[in-house]
Amino acid sequence: MEVQAIKQRFGIIGNSPLLERAIDIARQVSPTDLTVLISGESGVGKEVFPKIIHQLSARKHGPYIAVNCGAIPEGTIDSELFGHEKGSFTGAHEARKGYFEVVNTGTIFLDEVAELPLSTQVRLLRVLESGEFFKVGSSKVIKTNVRVVAATNLDIPRAINDGRFREDLYYRLNTVPIKVPPLKDRKEDIHLIFRKFASDFAEKYRMPSLQLTHDAVRVLVNYRWQGNIRQLKNITEQISIIEQNRNIDAATLSKYLPDAEYRDLPVLYRSSKGKEEISERDLLYKVLFDMKKDIHDLKQVIGEIMKSDGLSKDIQQNNAQLIKKMYQNIEAANDSIDELDIHSVSEINDDEEPIQESEVVEESLSIQEKEIDLIKRALAKHNGKRKNAAKELGISERTLYRKIKEYELM
Repeated sequence: MEVQAIKQRFGIIGNSPLLERAIDIARQVSPTDLTVLISGESGVGKEVFPKIIHQLSARKHGPYIAVNCGAIPEGTIDSELFGHEKGSFTGAHEARKGYFEVVNTGTIFLDEVAELPLSTQVRLLRVLESGEFFKVGSSKVIKTNVRVVAATNLDIPRAINDGRFREDLYYRLNTVPIKVPPLKDRKEDIHLIFRKFASDFAEKYRMPSLQLTHDAVRVLVNYRWQGNIRQLKNITEQISIIEQNRNIDAATLSKYLPDAEYRDLPVLYRSSKGKEEISERDLLYKVLFDMKKDIHDLKQVIGEIMKSDGLSKDIQQNNAQLIKKMYQNIEAANDSIDELDIHSVSEINDDEEPIQESEVVEESLSIQEKEIDLIKRALAKHNGKRKNAAKELGISERTLYRKIKEYELM
C-alpha cells in the first residue's frame, strides 16, 4: 500500500516529507515481526503508527491492545501486563490473565514505555528475547507470540544515564525506530490540519466552518504548538464553539493561544517595558546591524582580493569588472541600510530620548559592544540584580553571569 493510500485510510493529514518518511518506515516494517520504538513529542499522533503496523501485518486478524504504561500504578503494572495467580497479593481473589497472554498472536502497543518500573522492564526484556514470562505469584512459564510496538515522548538515552531505563531493553525495543515529527517541523501541514478540524467540528455542532484571514494563518503557522496536534485540535474546537463570527482574524486567534512568546520567530531580548511580546523594533535593530557587519566584512574580503598579488594577471583582468561592480553594489546596499537604520532606531520607544542620526551612522558595528552596552544598561536599571537583569534581557541568569565574567563587567 502506498503512503498516500495509508494516509487516507487512517485519516492522516499532511504532506510533510518527515511525516511521509515515518509512514513509509511503518509500511515497510509492518510485514515483519520486528519490535518498533516510536518517538516524538506529546500530542504528535504517535498512537496511529501502531495501528498502521498492525493492520498492514499478517497479525491484522489477531487482537490489538494499547496500554498506557504511565497511567497504571506501579504496584499493579506487572499484574496488568503478565497476569497473576489467585492469592498472589492482597485483593487477588481470583486468577487473572495479563495483556501478554490475552493478545497472543496479535500486537500490543506499550505507550509511554519509559514510565515502566525497572522491575517490570526486566520482565519485558525476557518477553522480547524469549517470548516467555511468569504470572505474578506463579513459577509456571507461559509462552506468548506477541508483536511489541512501544512509544515514548522522553529522551530514553538520558533516562538510561539517570538509571531510570535499562540500556539492554532500549536496544531491544529500538530495533526499528520511527520518529514522528512535531508540528513546528511540518509548518506546511498546520493550516491543512486546522481546516480538517474546523470542518469536523462544523459538522459535529451543525454550524458554518471557520475561515482564517491571511494574517491569522501567519499567526497559526508561526506559533510553536508545544502540545502539537492535540493542542491544535482543542483550540480549534474552542474557537468553533465560542466565536460567532466565522471569519477569524489574527487578533481573535491570538486570544486562544497561550504563552504568546512561543512563536517560531528570532528574538533578541524582551521589551524594556516588561511586555511579554518581543519588540519588532528591537528585532529590526539587531537585523540591521548584523547586515551592516556582514557587508563590512565582505567589503574587506573583496578589497583584499583586488589588492592581492597572488592572483594571476589573467584572473585579475577577467574578474576586475565583476569585482568592481560587486563593490559598488555593496556600497549602495550599505547606504540603504544606513537610511533604514536611522528611521528604525529613532522610533524604538516614544518615551526614550531619541538617537541622533549622526550617532547611528558613526556607531560601532561591533555586536559585542552592543551586547556589553545592553548588559550594563540592564544591570544599572535593576541596581545590579542579575536575576532581574537577565529577565529583562530575555536570557538565563547563568548566561548573564557567564557574559559578565567574559566581558569583565564585575
